Amino acid sequence: MKLDQDDFALLGLPRCFALDASALGEHWRALQSKVHPDRFAAEGAAAQRLAMQWAVRVNEAHRRLKDPLARATYLCELAGHPLREHEGAAVPQEVLTRQMEWHEALADAASSDAVHALDRDVTARLKSVHDAVASDLDERHDAGAALPRLREWMFLVRLRSEIERRLEALEHASGEGEPVVASHGQHGAGATSPRRA
Repeated sequence: MKLDQDDFALLGLPRCFALDASALGEHWRALQSKVHPDRFAAEGAAAQRLAMQWAVRVNEAHRRLKDPLARATYLCELAGHPLREHEGAAVPQEVLTRQMEWHEALADAASSDAVHALDRDVTARLKSVHDAVASDLDERHDAGAALPRLREWMFLVRLRSEIERRLEALEHASGEGEPVVASHGQHGAGATSPRRA
């Protein structure tokens, strides 16, 4: 076990997008218990500092792999396609048009029903993008093809946040006061089944 191992190797998991959420949790908890600084209290300050580094590294890996968008971005990076190097790449016109239409629809929405209808459309697109990224990474093994989809995914996550804020504002203004329940999970697209992340 080395600090510079990739997250998947560190946690003893296959390097793929479709991870079993319960296996991820089990591997993380087992590793955390091994490196917890309290286990090294009798071995002195240096050993505890090293254990703290390990604990931080294990938590960092767990956070990244638990989040589907972060996991997909990391897989692209491991495959030699870091997203940050493609930030200036052209976005397909179809995607740009859809984004502008959705922003306008959100700005024009005057009722919770209208915002909920938009939310359903965005959620459906989010699932489509999530599934396409999964296919790019796990079936086609083409991280480069996943990059534009990841950029769209990031936009959709931000749009979902704006939608939730708009719903809260509309419901507060109307006196409904009922909490808005987010249906999208972590970063807009979560499990493809109850046990997968």
